Amino acid sequence: MLITGAGRGIGKRLAIGFASAGDRVGLLARSKAEVDLARLEIEHSGGAAIPIQADVRDFEAVCVAVETVRQGFGQVDVLIAAAGVQGPIGPFWEADPGAWANAVGVNLLGVMHACRAVLPGMIQRRRGKIIVLTGGGTTHPRPNFAAYASSKAALARFVETVAEEVREHNVQINDMSPGGTYTHMTDEILRAGEKAGDKDLADARQVRQTGGVPPDRQIQLALFLASERSNHITGKLLHVNDDWRRLEHANIHPEIYTLRRVQKI
Repeated sequence: MLITGAGRGIGKRLAIGFASAGDRVGLLARSKAEVDLARLEIEHSGGAAIPIQADVRDFEAVCVAVETVRQGFGQVDVLIAAAGVQGPIGPFWEADPGAWANAVGVNLLGVMHACRAVLPGMIQRRRGKIIVLTGGGTTHPRPNFAAYASSKAALARFVETVAEEVREHNVQINDMSPGGTYTHMTDEILRAGEKAGDKDLADARQVRQTGGVPPDRQIQLALFLASERSNHITGKLLHVNDDWRRLEHANIHPEIYTLRRVQKI
């Protein structure tokens, strides 16, 4: 399997969780130091990991990463796209367009690159799981985080669309919303102060104090979405707080856990 954004934050936590469950993990991140440390932590616990320094904005580099994992561990049948950036924080009209472009480049195009790199092999083998991490602003407005919210909302529709294209090839792709959890992005919100807005600032302070959603809950949902138990689930947006366990043996309405436009009649 391959996890992007595996050097820190939720990506790293998921990498450690999957390695503990017996998976051999390709770790992709921009920081060599961070991805090397993640590998050491996994190997210290008896797991196996390959560290890969790459930028998800570079499609060719992502393709090389997929080939590196294939040569080391075999085919990439599971992709977790966890690489993401906060983008500019504050009123949209004050935002730097370059920072906006970077947020879209990482959060949206970076996921596209990773999916594009692994999907041909998954389709050929008729087997594959893709989990895309989403976040706040995906399903509702998030003032002062327009770049992040826009890129994440776009991801949700991207996942729904690609899911329909690959459904007949026995490949499933879903969004996973991990909930509020303490990462470097929490610190970015705290440093932004009043520019983040009262709600996000209060939420960040609460997450810093409590740690937020426990990693085990995030790992369990990701393990489920990466397993054959979820073969009937695709194109969905599942939150870690959803009652997702009941979905294992349930028929899912086509419009549940998806983005849908509400029309007035």
